[in-house]
Amino acid sequence: MTHDDKAPAPPRSTLVITAHAGDFVWRAGGAIALAASRGERVTIACLTYGERGESAKAWRQGKTLEEIKGIRREEAEKAAATLGAEVVFFDAGDYPLLATPELTDRLVGAYRKTQPDVVLTHPLDDPYNGDHPAAARMALDARVLAQAIGYPAEGEVIGAPPVFFFEPHQPEMCGFKPEVLLDITEVWETKRRAMECLAAQQHLWDYYTDLAVRRGVQLKRNAGPNLGLPHTTYAEAYMRPYPQITAELA
Repeated sequence: MTHDDKAPAPPRSTLVITAHAGDFVWRAGGAIALAASRGERVTIACLTYGERGESAKAWRQGKTLEEIKGIRREEAEKAAATLGAEVVFFDAGDYPLLATPELTDRLVGAYRKTQPDVVLTHPLDDPYNGDHPAAARMALDARVLAQAIGYPAEGEVIGAPPVFFFEPHQPEMCGFKPEVLLDITEVWETKRRAMECLAAQQHLWDYYTDLAVRRGVQLKRNAGPNLGLPHTTYAEAYMRPYPQITAELA
């Protein structure tokens, strides 16, 4: 390699931090599939399997706790592979998911290992499910710690990747406002296939299909008349806890 040659830039990296095994599919499956389709690296840090609070069907079938964990792990692995992402399971225990220094430290390691350009996680408010804001709080805390050169964790310190909160199940009750609408039409079928990997929560398949259509209508309404968007457009909604950095208003 001559002095004029430059090493190829590493692919962009997305880190998704979710409380339960299914969360990343319903809320951010389109964003994950879009990033993967561009050859980017997507890592999902799944803090729990959702074994206690989001696996009612398996409990009613008489499954044991360990059996349910296995079912949810297999579903999440299939969904992540369908989307083109890698999933890492922390098995921290749900209902409740407790924010601890030890778990936050493990997330610091995930930040430094993946060096994310973008972070996706839950909003900070959810009166129906305390696991979600607990995951979000740790995600934000670990992001700050991973930037500190003096914090004792392996790997290189990170910059300040932008964070996007994905849409919760009850947005109105969580103070969620769709500040960013992401067009996921081109990967919608991929997201739907990933959703169908989650048999434990089959009741949500149609709910999140309908939501994607509604957000797509909003996207078209705000996109202007000349973008050539298809009749049925699918979208996901996000919020930003930190300011957008830009040299041009667009």
